[in-house]
Amino acid sequence: MFSLNATMPVFLLMAAGYLMRLAGLIDLNFAGYMNRFVFQVALPLMLFRQIATAHFLDVWDTKFFLFCFLSTIAAVVLCALISLFAVKKHERGEFIQASYRASQALLATVYIANMYGESGTTVPIMIIGSVPLYNVLAVMALTLFPGTESGEAAGAGDAKSGGIDCALVLKIAKGIITNPLILFIMFGIVWSLLGLPTGGIPDKTLSSITQLATPMGLLGMGATLDPKKVSGELKNALIATFLKLVGLVAVFLPIAAALGFRNEQLATILVMLGAPTTVSSYVMARNMGHEGTLTSNTVVLTTLLSAFTLTFWIWLLRTIGLI
Repeated sequence: MFSLNATMPVFLLMAAGYLMRLAGLIDLNFAGYMNRFVFQVALPLMLFRQIATAHFLDVWDTKFFLFCFLSTIAAVVLCALISLFAVKKHERGEFIQASYRASQALLATVYIANMYGESGTTVPIMIIGSVPLYNVLAVMALTLFPGTESGEAAGAGDAKSGGIDCALVLKIAKGIITNPLILFIMFGIVWSLLGLPTGGIPDKTLSSITQLATPMGLLGMGATLDPKKVSGELKNALIATFLKLVGLVAVFLPIAAALGFRNEQLATILVMLGAPTTVSSYVMARNMGHEGTLTSNTVVLTTLLSAFTLTFWIWLLRTIGLI
């Protein structure tokens, strides 16, 4: 029941969003605006509030931050090594990104809140440790292993042949620096360190806005999910799905437990490793000249199957007394 209480509300809300789209109550355009509002306004404000209302120096955990940072790099390296043996060269970039890049910011906040009553400061620390790396490593993977479209362009003498598109790198760097999640976490840190006031009418207004993050985010995720988009060869997508939901968790979660992480921290690490592949992976793959089929297949499969895998992992950790 502990596991189901953590996971089922998440997927029921996503299912509701999907059914609302089928019923015509939400279309893809509206779902896009919902997701934009959540990730640019509601969720950043939620993270800001969590940090700003805490004594930051008391809750900061360097060991936890370093684990999130280093395990993200190690996970990408592992996925890259597997891709050398399991995937054709033109699909390796997509495979690597789809195997590690997750929707962990929103989902970790939701799961921790469902399990512990309120998402504390572990999620913001995890985001600082992993999210900036996600875009950087995705660009590296998609550039080092170009897709068929970018490969054809390179063969035709394109300026990007054999190198990295500097304009794209600058765009990604700007995106990381101006990422609302990172910015508002930093604002929250400064606010906490300065000891600025956090109560009263402004806090109640902020609370009302942040309460929209979870339902709107999950409804939007569900509304954009389209199982009909699963097409073509599924072998590589199934391997990527296994890595995303099972493989990375099986490798790195025992290490986290051996290092002494427990309860909220261990649960946050679980979601960081085992959350479904984010839809933005498909957008980036397409923008960088990849076909995108492997990525879209992995997004759909991981989203559908994570309801079972995350429930299992939470049940297992709860059974052996780690959370």
